[in-house]
Order: sequence, then structure tokens, then C-alpha cells
Amino acid sequence: CRYRIYSSIMTKSYTPILVGVAQYTQPKHTTSPLDPLGLMAHVCRAALADAGGVKLKELIDTLYVVNLFQWTYRDAPGMLCNVLGISPERSYYTPIGGNTPQLLVHKAARDLASGRRRAVLLTGAEAIYSLRRSLKGDIVLDWTPSESPERIDGDDPPGVNHFEASYDLYLPSYVYPIFETAIRASYGRSPEQHREYMGRLWEHFSLIASKNSHAWSREKLSAQDIAEVTSDNRYIGYPYTKSMNANINVDQSAALILTTQETAQECGIDPSRWVYPLGGADFHDIWNFSQRPRLDNSPAIRNAAQVALDQAELTLNEIDVFDLYSCFPSAVEIARAEIGIAEDDPRELSVTGGLAFFGGAGNNYSMHAIASVVERIRHDRSLKAMVTANGWYITKHSIGIYGGTPPKTPWKDSDGSSIQRAISDEALPEPVEKADGSLCVEGYVVRHDRHGQPDNGTVIGRLTDGKRALAHIDAKPGTLLKMEEVELVGRTGEVRFDQGVMRNLVRFPEFS
Repeated sequence: CRYRIYSSIMTKSYTPILVGVAQYTQPKHTTSPLDPLGLMAHVCRAALADAGGVKLKELIDTLYVVNLFQWTYRDAPGMLCNVLGISPERSYYTPIGGNTPQLLVHKAARDLASGRRRAVLLTGAEAIYSLRRSLKGDIVLDWTPSESPERIDGDDPPGVNHFEASYDLYLPSYVYPIFETAIRASYGRSPEQHREYMGRLWEHFSLIASKNSHAWSREKLSAQDIAEVTSDNRYIGYPYTKSMNANINVDQSAALILTTQETAQECGIDPSRWVYPLGGADFHDIWNFSQRPRLDNSPAIRNAAQVALDQAELTLNEIDVFDLYSCFPSAVEIARAEIGIAEDDPRELSVTGGLAFFGGAGNNYSMHAIASVVERIRHDRSLKAMVTANGWYITKHSIGIYGGTPPKTPWKDSDGSSIQRAISDEALPEPVEKADGSLCVEGYVVRHDRHGQPDNGTVIGRLTDGKRALAHIDAKPGTLLKMEEVELVGRTGEVRFDQGVMRNLVRFPEFS
């Protein structure tokens, strides 16, 4: 397999393919768990073995390491290169975002198609479960020391503005419930009806995870198990029970290797290992959720799905299986509606079992989804799959389409700048910092403590002049419990700015 130097001025187009995939779920009770660096090394070696090209390793000219959550390194890409014995021309450590793995596939496909790259390795990992075991004193870790990364390659803006942060709306478990209550109201379901609906939706994901050997939790849960509030399944951010939240408390890693069909042929890689990226697109919604005209939709997902399908020259009906990013039910509900998948559509919405059951390995979850899709297509080359990936709070979106046969037209860059401008131009002004008057609720969350008791609530809504405002609910825990039994969206409360807490407070007279 001779190394060719591709000139940047060459016009020939090459066909990008995935040739190596691997994923690993570390046993829960191992006494010497691997750290994230060790987990990444493990799956990278496995992905190289999976590709079956003996000399492919020496052709890797680009490495991407997905941003790590709780155990970072000064130079994760460089350290991984040393462990693996590779010398890529370029290596990158990415910004935060669950959309990252799918976004990287698109970047790699563009570079490979143009001849700028020869072989690209993608990887990521989390070992949060083992870290928490050590903090409890169950095990002693002998890991490479954690340090702040010396660089992040690319823009890494915060996911919230100061208005949202001032109301403690930065944890996803407290933001996504706001979307969920907005969705619930738009469908006209009662709180009880919607709770049962979410349970049924998540039951399907649990069933898929129960059959997945890589899943962190293989316990098959019923809709009632998921939706019923118990001491072990308490509310975290109402209306989500614990079982409806992404589970980041996992030890998981995954890796992908992309090259071109031409290089794979030269290296003697078995064509049965090849899977083709057929189309892809990346857009973001209005960056700050408090400035989005609606809380129950995503123009970015809608456009990304259509652009990806158009590039693949496929219709939605020709997609056989999906993996919709599933950190919380609202993420699936919004994606399904925007893509145009009917609620009674029999096609699978996940190939893994989702972040609540398969495991939410930080920013790297979708790499597991892509690896799973590749494995499915290798077994049935007629399959077409769509993977959606989401970063922050229904904010950053990357959607990819995969198949077992070459694309009808070569992979090419598309200019989506006009689409992105149209989405961003719909942004509302920043919320009113010091609100006074009537506030109509558009979405809300009630935070619960570790004992399952309501702690406080926050609403987002419109003032009588149409401007947005955020406010904490001025109510005691017992009143918050009563509010969870009714639909608060659409109700109007009296809002005022409180100098003592320096926040807006809203009170609902009917609950006084």
C-alpha cells in the first residue's frame, strides 16, 4: 500500500468510506479500570483490527479526539498518538458538543473526498463511573494525572447567556424540561397523559438497550417503570423522572476510521467492511434558547435532515433505521416531528437504546450510534440509516446518512450559509432583566432535591408587550407539588423584579 501525496489543486474526487469501528463498555466492577486515555487506546486498536488493513495504521494523517467531560489531559491527542505509535500530520481536540462525532464524520468526508487527507481516526471516551467509584472509596485509581487541556481546536462559546445562567439554567436536566412542557402543551395532553406518553416512548429505547451487548444498562423497563415516580425513580427536573435523563455515569469509548474507497482497495481492505457516508449537514438553532420564538421546534434539525437527504438523493421513506439523539424525551420528540417521522412509524428510532439506557458517554455518544449503524449495514448492505446528533440545548445539530453502496454522486461541500442566516435571523431580543406585570408561561421546570422533594421552579414566558422574561416561581414546596398536577403553560402570573434576590419572581394567584 504505497502512500500517495494528494495535491491541494487536484480536481479528482475520492469516495470516503468508514472501514473500521469499535466500541467498548468497561465492566462495572473491574478493580483496575482504564482511564479515558486507556479506553481510547483500546478502541482505536480494535478499530484498526476491525478494518483489517495491516498497513492502514501508518496512513493515518489526522486524529480527532472528542472533548472529555470529567477527566481531561494537557494534550490528549498527543498522548494518544504516543500510546498508539502513530504520527498524524494533524491532530485535534474538539470543543464541547454532542453533535461532534457526526460533525467530524462530515469534516473527514470532505477532506478525504478532496484528497486533502488519506486516513482519519476519530475517538472519544468517558470513565465517569469509575471516577465516582474512586471518590466513594470503592477503588484506588492509578490513572494518568488529569490536567486542563492546553488547547481546544475551534470555537467553544458557552451554551447559555448570562440571563439563562442567572436562573441556573445551564444543566441540561433543568433546561430540557422547559422544552418538554412546551411540547406537552402544544399537543394538548394533560400532565398525566404526557407522562404516560413519555414512558411509552422510552420503553422502546429500553427494549433496544436490553438487547445490546454494549449497553450500560440492559434491564428492560416498562413504560410504568420509567414514568412512575418512586424513591428510586424520583423527579430530577420535572416532568422528567430519573429514568428519562441521559445517564452520564458510564465507562464507554468508541472509535471510527475513515479512508477512501481507492485507498481501501490499494490496502486490500475487504469491501464487506466498507460503509459509505451518503449525505450530511450541520446547522445550529438560535444559540440561546431564551431567544427562540418557539421552545418546541428546531428549524436547524428540519433543514439539516432535508439537506442530508438531498445530498444522499434519498427520500425519508427510503431510510430504514434511525438513531435520534436521545438525551431526553423532548430531543427525540422535536427531532421526530421536524424530520417528518410519524408517531406511529414502525421504524426504529435508535440503534443503541439511547443515552438513558445505552449510556450517555458525554460528547461522544453519537460515535457509538455511528459504529452501531456501520455494524448493522455490514450485515444488510441494502440498509439506509440516519443518525442525528445534538449539542447543548437543542442547539447544535449534525445529521448524517449512511449506506452499504456508493453514493450516486461524489461527496461535495454544500453552502448552507443562507439557511443558517435565515434560522439565526429569527432570534428574539434578549429577555427583560427587570420584568413587571403579567407573564404568560411558555415552558417551565421544577427542580427536585435528592430526596425527590420540589426545591424551586423557573418559567420562561411572554409579557403583555410580547417580550420574553425568565422568572423563578414564588411558591413553597407544597404549592410546587400542586403545580405539577396541572398545566402551567398558558397560565398567566404576576411577575416582579425582587431586589433581594436580584431575579424576577412570578406568583400565580390561583395557587396562593
